[in-house]
Amino acid sequence: MASHAHHANDNYQLPESKWRTGRNALLLVALISWAALAAGYFTNPDRFFESYLVGFCFAAFTLLGCMFFVFVQYLTGSAWSVSLRRFMENIMISAPVGLLLFIPIAVGATHLYPWTNTHLALTDPIIHGKAAYLNEKSFLIRAAIFFVLWTIWAYGVWHQSSKQDKTKSILQTHAASRWSAPGLLVVMYAGSFASFDWIMSLDPHWYSTIFGIYCITGGAGAFFAIITLIAQGFQKSGELKHSITKEHYHDLGKWMFALAVFWTYIAVSQYLLIWYANIPEETVFFRHRLHGGWIGISVFLPIGRFVIPFALLVSRGAKRSLNMLRLAALWILLMELLDMYWMIMPNFYPEGPSLHWLDLAALGGVISVFGLVFWSRFQHHPMVVVGDLRFEQGLHLHQV
Repeated sequence: MASHAHHANDNYQLPESKWRTGRNALLLVALISWAALAAGYFTNPDRFFESYLVGFCFAAFTLLGCMFFVFVQYLTGSAWSVSLRRFMENIMISAPVGLLLFIPIAVGATHLYPWTNTHLALTDPIIHGKAAYLNEKSFLIRAAIFFVLWTIWAYGVWHQSSKQDKTKSILQTHAASRWSAPGLLVVMYAGSFASFDWIMSLDPHWYSTIFGIYCITGGAGAFFAIITLIAQGFQKSGELKHSITKEHYHDLGKWMFALAVFWTYIAVSQYLLIWYANIPEETVFFRHRLHGGWIGISVFLPIGRFVIPFALLVSRGAKRSLNMLRLAALWILLMELLDMYWMIMPNFYPEGPSLHWLDLAALGGVISVFGLVFWSRFQHHPMVVVGDLRFEQGLHLHQV
């Protein structure tokens, strides 16, 4: 009874004043970032497109990680995450804006991708052999198809969830589950092809069949880190203090820990597959990253992406400590950004990292736009999925 009384004290509708404050903060970041990006485009267009690609891919694969786990939760009948799922769904529903944010990549394709060079397409046998797939027209068509598919499935699930706030019917849960099964295939297949198009084709001589899983796993880790920080941010502002408990944070910590381990498994598998095959078209990826200034990052990434998160989150107490979870979440986000930088930038700066203020502007511009879509949903919708029949069960979650 005490637990019922506690969560009854939570206000599930975000106060208008707090909503306006959040919106204004995101608008300010967006205005500053996009003004800086506009200046960068006219003064240094090559660097603009390079930096923008890093920021865009960081956000896009985090979005895909989010969609994957929303679908998984519906299919498995998950109860632990119900209090947090509206945050996840509001991230997922920002998929349509991704197509707009892709426009700079479409415009800058000739600056970024060597296969757009007509001379290379004719004289380089490998690029020529891939020309039926790697050409500007099909590149743009595939990107449009990716975002249309992601938008359809994101909206299909989000619509059922928001409708259930009013109906409180299990029919919406069943409908969302039916959307989620093919949705997993849409995320994984389209996400893998997106990773091939947007990142792998920066070096069209290289290929890896496991690369899509590598990118989506990294995005999934970043997604759970973001959800952890969002939940703590809401509670710090006085919202949902009784609806999100230490038990929920414990599970978020488990997921961050598990994904750090799974990322390592995928990264090692990719490396070993390339190492023992010893095919020049595959080994070129690591060869470019094991000399000059990139070798330090290459050596550090396994430590930063696995050893440090493992040490931070391995204990039960750490997963139940808000301060430790916040530290781990920030670190995981930083490592995902570093990993994305490491995947993309050596194609343009083979001698070593080249930091630029446009890197920060691009990241701020992309994330602020996604953030505005995420935040806008709280104006007219509850902060939690109040109509889900598993809501009460999720509130009484208890870790063994």
